[in-house]
Amino acid sequence: MYDAKRNDWEVIRFKGNSLSIENEEIATEFPLTIILNGEEFATMVCSPSNLHELLVGFLASEGIIRFYDEINRITIDEERGFAYIEIPKSLETIEYDHSKRFIGSCCGKSRQFYFKSDVKTAKTIVSRLSISVDQCYALMEQLQDRSKQFLRTGGVHNAALCTPDEVLMLRTDIGRHNALDKLYGRIIEDRIPLSDKLIVFSGRISSEVLLKISKIGVGILISKSAPTDLALRLAEDLQITAVGFARGNKLNVYTHPSRIVEANRK
Repeated sequence: MYDAKRNDWEVIRFKGNSLSIENEEIATEFPLTIILNGEEFATMVCSPSNLHELLVGFLASEGIIRFYDEINRITIDEERGFAYIEIPKSLETIEYDHSKRFIGSCCGKSRQFYFKSDVKTAKTIVSRLSISVDQCYALMEQLQDRSKQFLRTGGVHNAALCTPDEVLMLRTDIGRHNALDKLYGRIIEDRIPLSDKLIVFSGRISSEVLLKISKIGVGILISKSAPTDLALRLAEDLQITAVGFARGNKLNVYTHPSRIVEANRK
């Protein structure tokens, strides 16, 4: 049985052979269609929070904008699931493969188009920021402690903008790339300086995630999950420090270890 007000499902739970009936909160999956300058541009499947930031970050990730003031207007009709965006440039000047594109909540084939804009938007990182292993552990612990929706549902990803000492801002979404776009949108809108910032992340380090880190412009990514081989090759090329499997008191440093204080002692 579903309780729409609370987004709860009544579930039959087994522990061994013992049965109990409990209410469980389920992560919301929300389709949002983008109408860009009057034309249908994309449909995103996301969590219905921080949608303005998500849209700004998405436009920047795709190379549609570089700065927040390049957007004339964003109007969100959350009830109907539409976002209306007006920008001064003509869509004819924007290179994209097809006018209607589907962006799923997962990575992979549903993100067919994203390679094309990377040539323009991915950048090599020159950050001199460094962090200790203990600071990595502490930031991951802060991320997990503040991830209330994950603790309730187990169905979302989290991305946090941090200094080496603290989590500054956390964003949540059913799609790991969406969580990063929400961070990116806030960074662009508030013109947040990034020279002393890094990102802590709950999801797998895929090539798409690594490219988004490059586009955002931070040099250190710490994740509790695994990387892919393509992501690590990109991290090497783009000079990004990729840290994975950061759990408890363990982590792996895969690329550019010079930004990890203790790694320089080897």
